[in-house]
Amino acid sequence: MDNPRILSALSYFSVLFAPFFLPIIVYFVSQDSEVKYHAKKSLISHIIPVVLLVILFISIFSSFMPFTTGYNEQPTLWMAVGPLILIGIYMLVYVIVMVWNIVQGIKVLR
Repeated sequence: MDNPRILSALSYFSVLFAPFFLPIIVYFVSQDSEVKYHAKKSLISHIIPVVLLVILFISIFSSFMPFTTGYNEQPTLWMAVGPLILIGIYMLVYVIVMVWNIVQGIKVLR
């Protein structure tokens, strides 16, 4: 195997051990345009769950803020079930991104 394919595959497999650091390092260190392409693609796929996690935290913490309900008002169904639905969506997206990265890493190695 040649080094560009290994570096490209490691960028994808880094979702298991160093999600952001390795693709960034590979992107800036490598001179090969194909390796840079795969490093950038894997970095973007590593960022997707982080963005979704930020949205999840904002929505969960905003649903527990005291200004969302008055003193006499009962919590809505969304306040009770909404965060659980968002956590489920996050977990699904994270698994999909992880599997996609592993599949892409295997494809690059072939």
